[in-house]
Amino acid sequence: MAAGRRRRDHADMRLRNPFGFLSGSSRRESTLARYVLREHEGGRSLAEILDDPYLRNWSTPEERARLLERPEVVAALGANALEELRHTVRTPA
Repeated sequence: MAAGRRRRDHADMRLRNPFGFLSGSSRRESTLARYVLREHEGGRSLAEILDDPYLRNWSTPEERARLLERPEVVAALGANALEELRHTVRTPA
């Protein structure tokens, strides 16, 4: 029984990237970033998305902070903010 477990553990080690810790993000963070982008495109504010139970249940505060460092998230949020500013400037109050 122990020999079978050792073989499985050894096989698992072969499949892992020994330098995986150097990559900046995980699969989960990528999934969360896609969720933030999708919800933002749907019209939700960033504050509302970050307070969403789904995001809070599936991420740590550190992971949520790292989402705001991802280029695709920053670009999407920035583009939206820029568009809102342009709309405000074009439409006199």
